[in-house]
Amino acid sequence: MEEKSQSLLHKVAQKVNWFVERVCALLVAIMVIVIWFGVVERYFLNWGHTWTEELSRYIMIWAALLAISCGAFYREHIGLNVVGRFLPEKGARILVICLDLVSFSFFTFLAWYGIGMTQAGLGQYATIFGITMVVPFAAVPISSALTAFQIFAAMIRDQKTIAAPMTQ
Repeated sequence: MEEKSQSLLHKVAQKVNWFVERVCALLVAIMVIVIWFGVVERYFLNWGHTWTEELSRYIMIWAALLAISCGAFYREHIGLNVVGRFLPEKGARILVICLDLVSFSFFTFLAWYGIGMTQAGLGQYATIFGITMVVPFAAVPISSALTAFQIFAAMIRDQKTIAAPMTQ
């Protein structure tokens, strides 16, 4: 039963990661189009639009923060690999577990804190668009929650490979 739940968690994590990767790619494509439009508009059309800079900034923030969860899924986030190389095998495993717990705790806290930050964005307005800052600020709790989930899923997924040699 435990094996089945782990595989279900891994499948859900894979599907979430697949979706987030496509959203990130779409956001980067939109950002490139908006920036190109801004360049063409500024140097050739002279229409005087300034919204392209602000929109591209918000899109870049969303794409970058969402991409963190993809890195967590593949375990490509910054870690202490250099330290782990100099530790014995058991020490390296303990280090990985500790780093996962610290990362999971941090992103869980950031998701919780980000909810309050997003609510505070109701009273703040974007410079050019005049919209509330809820949508730009929502990138923090959403991406943090996704990252915490992916770190948790990676911890469970890799628990077998981490724990197996420790029993020998």
